Amino acid sequence: MVEIALKTRAQVAEGPTWLPETGELLWVDIPAAEIHYFSPSTGSDTVRHAPQHVGAARPRTNGGLVLNLVDGVGLLDPDGGFRWLADLAREGVRGNDAAVDPQGRLWAGTMRYDQAPGGGRLYRVDPGGAVTTALESVTISNGIAWSPDGTLMYYADTPTRRLDVFDYAPSGDISSRRVFTAIEGGQPDGITVDADGCVWVAVWGAGQVRRYTPDGRLDRVVDVPVDQPTACAFGGPALTDLYITSEAKEGQPLAGSLFVLPGAGAGLPERRFAG
Repeated sequence: MVEIALKTRAQVAEGPTWLPETGELLWVDIPAAEIHYFSPSTGSDTVRHAPQHVGAARPRTNGGLVLNLVDGVGLLDPDGGFRWLADLAREGVRGNDAAVDPQGRLWAGTMRYDQAPGGGRLYRVDPGGAVTTALESVTISNGIAWSPDGTLMYYADTPTRRLDVFDYAPSGDISSRRVFTAIEGGQPDGITVDADGCVWVAVWGAGQVRRYTPDGRLDRVVDVPVDQPTACAFGGPALTDLYITSEAKEGQPLAGSLFVLPGAGAGLPERRFAG
């Protein structure tokens, strides 16, 4: 059964990422421009402020974080210093979800503030700052994840109400886009892949996290006590606990809180940006 990990009122909590070296869950509150470090062992939640609305924060191999912001991708150093890595600025557009691929590159999605159809993109950002536009004309670029063997990339453009899958090459090239599964009764938001190759998706609007087998079959539904879960990730010392972020909603006192499903399955270690 899902438990409350941290009762809070984040506006749009997103991007849960387990940090094994500190035993903390990294997450962000996008419009508050906040980066959070939650410690399940102590219950403490430490906050750092990002320079802009922050769609995602992911750990780096050199320490610190890589951030998907309004005007592009930036690097936050362990000492608190900040510098820009990639300029992705477009009028009325901000960074949204982002993930690190098996080669240590960042895949950074964007969306328009007004959510106009086709106004977002998906970029691949190399550690040195080189940018490749992987997808154009997406609306709300959201969940990005890879199969355990690194040969498939899963992707959610939320309003399409489906998860897509691509063939993925070590070069970063993606091809053969096809529907992995249709999402009914809600919209796909953040995703993660477990050690068995199953895809877990937070279904915004349905109050659920769902797990799909590698062949796209729904085999588990986890009910969350709020309507708008936003993302999920495995954490805990053995990577067996599923953490779930959520978005605030009027009339739901727990909305915006962080939840956990203990013993949900076997997760995979979070990849780190190689820069």
